[in-house]
Amino acid sequence: MMRQWYRAGLVCAAMGLGYVAASPACAAPSIRVLLASDVQRLEAGAERIMWVSDDRGRSRSYRTTLRIEVRGQALLLNGSRVVGEQVTLRAGERDLKLWLPRQTGNSNGAPSKTGQEKVVLQVSGVVQLVRRGTGLMVVNHVDLEEYVKGVVPSEVSSSWHPEMLKAQAVAARTYALYQHMLSLSRDYDVAASIQDQVYRGRHGVDERVEQAVESTRGLVVTYQNAPIYAAFSSTAAGLTEDATVVWSKDLPYLKGVECPFDLASPYYQWKTSFKLETLEKNLRQLGFDVGTIATLTPLSFSRSGRVATLRLLHSKGELILRGEELRKAIGYTVVPSTQFTIDSFGEEVVMSGYGAGHAVGLCQWGAKELAELGYSYASILLYYYPGTELRNASLTQAPPIPPVIPAPAS
Repeated sequence: MMRQWYRAGLVCAAMGLGYVAASPACAAPSIRVLLASDVQRLEAGAERIMWVSDDRGRSRSYRTTLRIEVRGQALLLNGSRVVGEQVTLRAGERDLKLWLPRQTGNSNGAPSKTGQEKVVLQVSGVVQLVRRGTGLMVVNHVDLEEYVKGVVPSEVSSSWHPEMLKAQAVAARTYALYQHMLSLSRDYDVAASIQDQVYRGRHGVDERVEQAVESTRGLVVTYQNAPIYAAFSSTAAGLTEDATVVWSKDLPYLKGVECPFDLASPYYQWKTSFKLETLEKNLRQLGFDVGTIATLTPLSFSRSGRVATLRLLHSKGELILRGEELRKAIGYTVVPSTQFTIDSFGEEVVMSGYGAGHAVGLCQWGAKELAELGYSYASILLYYYPGTELRNASLTQAPPIPPVIPAPAS
């Protein structure tokens, strides 16, 4: 599919049509978005009629809400068993509406058991439900541009400056295309959460969001003619961070730059606390063989002044923990960034710090300020992703797998 879309893009460009034109051959690729996993039951419907196909191509239409559930080894539609392991939902040119159980997260942000409360999503495109073990994986196959429209208001406020909304749209489009090109062996391209980019379908899509996406349609940030890993986060509160520090990936366009533009962010400065026993428990859940923790001390710092590693002494020995691993263990909302100091240590650990997110790439609050100062979305993107250029997505090539920097011996 990727090669077909790429060739179609070259034809469109040769015809002077740009990335998107009226011809179906010039359409953007479809992005596979993981909406939820391990779902035992959900409901689906459409404004008029919904078609449901099984994995043998047999279809049925429904004009009322459809109940879908996994019961034992059976996949049931309104109580009737379906032969096969998956079904596909379509509503033609109209949207699908899904009622999904809210997936509660554990302290490290990973999905755990589903609760009784339901989340309503309205999405375009096609929804594929695939059995995986005891539950269903819910994947939305959606046009790239429609996907970007769902990401922008989920990541930032649509009331922000139009140039910042455009910058966010291009970054989101670039990230999705990068993942799409490198995920052919996976069941999906991106997750609809902070694991990748937050996506809530049609929720929050207004005229300002539509304008930001349409006015940048097809544009992506590239390095050596390939889409980049367009990382972004809320608030840098100083230098942005090198990707090598956070993910051990040496990417020349993800090097730290000065960001004195996000002072107005509500996350610029913070204070937090957590129970030491919570850290012990969550580290064990993440696979670390940790006993009773005696000390927790920052060991090394990145060029930007963030905690790169921590030395953790416990009853079973010593553990060198990366700063981002600590955030994952305690929870990304509890410890907003690795730019922190430990104020007190005991049964409760108290921290104070600056910024929110991994701080790699685009700083959203910094981009907001730059836009308000009169900078264009293009100049904002090229500042936060140094050495890159904006190109039409149809004229790009697949990015190389980023080199991984070996972790230092502990």
